[in-house]
Amino acid sequence: MNGLKLSGGSVVVALAMSGIAQAAEVTMLEEVVVTAPAMEQPLVVTTDPRKPRQPVPAHDGADYLKTIPGFSVIRKGGTDGDPVFRGMAGSRLNILLDGENILGGCGQRMDPPTAYIFPSAYDKITVLKGPQSVLYGAGNSAGTVMFERDAARNKDSGVEVSVMAGSFGRRDVMADVHGGSSLFDARGIVTKSQAGDYQDGNGDSVHSAYSRWSTNAVLGLTPNENTRIELSAAKSDGEAAYADRSMDGAKFARDNVGLKANWSNADHGLLDRVEAQIFRNYIDHVMDNYSLRTLSAPNPIVSNPDRLTTGGRMMATLNSGEMTQLKVGTDTQQNTHTLRSTMNQNMMPYENMARVEDAHFENRGLFGEARHMLDENDAVIGGLRADWWKAQDQRANIVGMMGVVGANPTANQTRSEMLKSGFVRYESVMADIAGTIYAGLGHIERFPDYWEVISKESATTLSAFDARAEKTNQLDAGVTWKQGDMSASLSSFYSRVSDFILIESGITKGMRTGVQITRNVDATTWGGEAGAAWQFAPQWKVDGTLAYTRGINNTDNVALAQIAPLEGRVGLAHDDGVWNVGGLLRMVAAQESYAINQGNIVGQDIGRTAGFAILSLNTTWRASKNAQVSAGVDNLTGRTYAEHLSRGGAMVVGFPAPTTRVNEMGRMLWAKANLKFE
Repeated sequence: MNGLKLSGGSVVVALAMSGIAQAAEVTMLEEVVVTAPAMEQPLVVTTDPRKPRQPVPAHDGADYLKTIPGFSVIRKGGTDGDPVFRGMAGSRLNILLDGENILGGCGQRMDPPTAYIFPSAYDKITVLKGPQSVLYGAGNSAGTVMFERDAARNKDSGVEVSVMAGSFGRRDVMADVHGGSSLFDARGIVTKSQAGDYQDGNGDSVHSAYSRWSTNAVLGLTPNENTRIELSAAKSDGEAAYADRSMDGAKFARDNVGLKANWSNADHGLLDRVEAQIFRNYIDHVMDNYSLRTLSAPNPIVSNPDRLTTGGRMMATLNSGEMTQLKVGTDTQQNTHTLRSTMNQNMMPYENMARVEDAHFENRGLFGEARHMLDENDAVIGGLRADWWKAQDQRANIVGMMGVVGANPTANQTRSEMLKSGFVRYESVMADIAGTIYAGLGHIERFPDYWEVISKESATTLSAFDARAEKTNQLDAGVTWKQGDMSASLSSFYSRVSDFILIESGITKGMRTGVQITRNVDATTWGGEAGAAWQFAPQWKVDGTLAYTRGINNTDNVALAQIAPLEGRVGLAHDDGVWNVGGLLRMVAAQESYAINQGNIVGQDIGRTAGFAILSLNTTWRASKNAQVSAGVDNLTGRTYAEHLSRGGAMVVGFPAPTTRVNEMGRMLWAKANLKFE
């Protein structure tokens, strides 16, 4: 490899090779991901965040998740959207970074947990659908998403680099340096991503520029082949412009430190494995109305929340018999949220103000999950979990956009609850057709989060601190199948939710209008995801996915809000081992089912959305076993469209009048190079 140069809007790669024939012999670097990663085992989807993919995602966790069927993103602009799975958002979807919790600070959800995630700093993303595991924390009624690193990679000395450039000033760089011995190993990962304001299909600019960076370090000690101790640290920051509100994100600082220890029994006796970890995540977020836009208000306004999240986990794996494996453990998590703000940064700088603690949450959980093989093909999996929650409301007053609204009726109150979760699932491997069928029933009780009880009001008072915990009963069933050149999967669900926590906006309370409230309703959701792939010729493959969710607010007898419409994707690719050429047709139906002003902690329904179809094309050249260059065009026809789960546009000086929803990007050209040095 002689060199790599990033110049202007294109990637220029100079490659020195002994012969192009070498590339055909190696498939270490694969084709662009265009439709979706496949579900190859029941309720589990895994994907490699370092693979090139189309459409090109923004450099955050949510945009990577949207390539998985069933996921959508509540859009705000160029980055930091909020992930939604099967119509469920917020803390219904548990997000873990190498087993650690991270929580945002903005009361209006400017910085969801995925805003602090740099996907290319991880080796694998795993999605566990539905309430079908109790091992990974509390409240995951929609599912669990795990961003994970591979400890084994640290010992393989080498460097991995990827660079990308695209339209609208898009630039991404990632470098991963790793190496070690049988005793010590180390790894360092740096990422940098930026983009300017993009243009929609009409050529109108959207206030959406962002710039992000992260540094990650891992030090490992392996005193013997059965024991590993790992110390990790991360630091990141950035800024992002938003098209949906009057303020932008001027700071997204995160500081992290974590410690893990794992021990495995070489003899695989009764005690097979022990895992333990502790962590500390601190985020410091600043939003203002002047850093990334022309000031239109009389004064520069700043809000500076922060949140400290600490926790730990310990789990033991027991072989309680030849046919049974049991995992038992405990976990804990506590977080403290503070806020300081100013209505005139020039006269009263926020940096000179004291932070005021407004909420504190604690959770301690006990869990056990067992897998019992009935025979060589059939298994029963089940688990139970208990969580002890405690929350403290430390607000003396309720503060609105124009200052103090009134005294907090739940000031200094503490609420404590013990919540229960559990599931049982049957899986059967159909050996004759290389498939698995499964069906599972899960129950989960979710404690209200900060955005539901602290940053909202109730229907009758200024505080929603007494909102009831959510209780979900869900049936999951499906099948995975692979035979020869064909594979397919189907995942379906039916869910009944008692005390579903609904956020409603536009409420009039006394002399005030446009108030957002939290209230409990009963709800029903159902739907699923399907996928299929067929290699119909030696070098040709076609695949497709379908995702559908519907929901009913049974209490109000209306549609459950903030649910994405029916979506299908079809991909076609030709691959001769050196060159891969493919395309993606994404088709989204009109959404006729909605409930205006109702939704979740991120957004509320605006109204009907028209359907659309987007065509994108890509090509990949495997230059050698360690070098791959990809390029493509997203939204080939320059279609003007907006996602149903998009927030409404806001007035920003210097930009066109706001649209009903934030329009998506028009035609985008991009190129990416993935390189390995061993």
